[in-house]
Amino acid sequence: MFIRKIRKLRAARMIILNLMIACVLLLTGCGSNEASVHTTEPTKLIVSAAASLQDVMAEVKAAFQSKNKDIDVQINYGSSGALQKQIEQGSPVDVFISAGTKPMNALVKAGLVEEKMKKALLYNDLVVIVPGSSIAAWSSLDMLKQKDISRIAIGAPESVPAGMYAEQTLKSAGLWDELNNKYVYTKDVRQVLSYVSTGNAEAGFVYRTDALTTNKVVIAYPVKSDQHEPIIYPIGIIKNSKNTAAAQKWFDFMNGAETQHLFKSQGFRTATSSQ
Repeated sequence: MFIRKIRKLRAARMIILNLMIACVLLLTGCGSNEASVHTTEPTKLIVSAAASLQDVMAEVKAAFQSKNKDIDVQINYGSSGALQKQIEQGSPVDVFISAGTKPMNALVKAGLVEEKMKKALLYNDLVVIVPGSSIAAWSSLDMLKQKDISRIAIGAPESVPAGMYAEQTLKSAGLWDELNNKYVYTKDVRQVLSYVSTGNAEAGFVYRTDALTTNKVVIAYPVKSDQHEPIIYPIGIIKNSKNTAAAQKWFDFMNGAETQHLFKSQGFRTATSSQ
């Protein structure tokens, strides 16, 4: 009788032990499943874009990510020439949007962007800006020769496309050498905007879209398009991108109707509006 009770007690203990082991295994399985769900991270897409795109890109990025939650877009802004050099030096970039054709063509020549993987995305216009308190509506670029204009902010022509267009414009007008002692060179077009808006320069050359982002400056003179090369913003997928599928999605979205409408609302001209 006593032995029978001991056997029943042992059997009960074994049942309880087996149930505990089963529960542990079940919980462990659930935990591993949850871990596998949470370890899936979005694809990181790195885009290098011209500084003059900074405002509109905030809207474009938000619109893109609302439709592509599996892609985390990170945008690096700067002068197009500096961004070109970073890519040439191996910076992990997937897509490049330049404010001029020269930096993009340099990457094509270096074999870093395939010709078939680039496209003209946007067009812009060059303008001369002055502080918001100034009298605008200049009749010509000769107004830059005024004595009260001692500093003219220009992006460094060798690395900033807007600066290159400004140099071409001033040479076309026969003023480049005459105004040489007034130039204040900047790292990108947004720094020109900052200098003029804060009064650190009495005039500056920026894109029309930059001038429209603040009421602290006014457009004094819209530069004639025949005074410089066409201002084209090409977009290209970097050849050694490790995220080509995501890069292609971004490339296609940039050229889509919704995004083109956003660009036009910010003052850019698109391929269709420039025809």
